[in-house]
Amino acid sequence: MTAASLQQASVATFMSDTHWQSPAPSQPSPAAAGEEDLSVDAESVQLMLRVKDGDVRAFEKLVELHQNIVIGTVTRMLGNVEDAHDIAQQTFLRVWKSAPRYEPTAKFTTWLFTIARNLVFNETRKRSRRKEVSIEPETEDDNPRQFADHTVPGPDELAQQEELEVALDKAIAALPEKQRLAVILRRHQELPYEQICDILKMSLPAVKSLLFRARTELRKQLASHLGEDIAA
Repeated sequence: MTAASLQQASVATFMSDTHWQSPAPSQPSPAAAGEEDLSVDAESVQLMLRVKDGDVRAFEKLVELHQNIVIGTVTRMLGNVEDAHDIAQQTFLRVWKSAPRYEPTAKFTTWLFTIARNLVFNETRKRSRRKEVSIEPETEDDNPRQFADHTVPGPDELAQQEELEVALDKAIAALPEKQRLAVILRRHQELPYEQICDILKMSLPAVKSLLFRARTELRKQLASHLGEDIAA
């Protein structure tokens, strides 16, 4: 199997039922991933409690821990790196201002992404009113999933891989904002359904339905790249 066909298989897997149900084979076991998530979340909560007491160094550490995932997610939502950095700054500014009222009632990342979600949705609505929405996403943040390939792809295969990834990012960027955010959180941040529910303030059936509609639309948009007959 060539590198290009492996890349095509990666995208097809992303849009299959199994992708949304279980981790890819190359990912850590659920138990290991869960333990790592709990460790990072526990550290974040402890840091946030110190921030609540006015600890600036704890805040700086919190930013270091989470700024990349915030910037990466917002970049994919807005399609602009500069805007993503601005939204990320606003997100952490709100974290600092909200610190006196902070209570660890949910995962820290859920609380953080909820703040970022509100800012992103406000920005997309402003853009919609100005009719300046961009559908050309930046692709430099958050590496896409890779499948093992011990061969060196040729120029044609590299071009095909890039074309497929750009087409996927463009299709995701064209989704309605809630579908887009759900897909980004699921695909790139690999968040569980329950956490996405909390971030979007939606029930589990509603989130699964949202992702199903998004996956269906992405299949339709990428049918030519995947060699599928959408009429079948």
